[in-house]
Amino acid sequence: MDQIRPWLFIGAYRDTLNKSYLDFKSIRAMLQLAEKVEYPNIVSLYLPVQDLAPLSEEHIRTGLDFIRRHRQIGVQILVACGAGINRSSAFSAAALKEAEGLTLFEAFKEVKRCHPEAMPHEPVWNSLCKYYGETTPYLNLMRLGLSKG
Repeated sequence: MDQIRPWLFIGAYRDTLNKSYLDFKSIRAMLQLAEKVEYPNIVSLYLPVQDLAPLSEEHIRTGLDFIRRHRQIGVQILVACGAGINRSSAFSAAALKEAEGLTLFEAFKEVKRCHPEAMPHEPVWNSLCKYYGETTPYLNLMRLGLSKG
């Protein structure tokens, strides 16, 4: 699990299973994109997003509404998918874009800086670009992934 902002963490499914570490990091909300894990004092939203498939507009909107709502009330949020590489990095980049007014690519670069293994798959990235009306080619992400940042 890596911290992107004081309110935003990114991780893998295994991180959702470590309740003591979630408590240590004061995580009180989780957007889960792999499997649902529930705890009494952590609000969870599970979205059944397939790993290699495009994101639906409904899933993007629902996930971002969840993140936004909890950020507004000062809750620290973990966005977690299976390996912490694809889906979680996409939703984290979108959350930064909306919270800080960045372009999608600039937001992704911030996620990558804090979580070097971040790399949404091409259909996922293209879904976000379509959702926001941005046209950053996937090749730009690949180049960023091959460089040192």
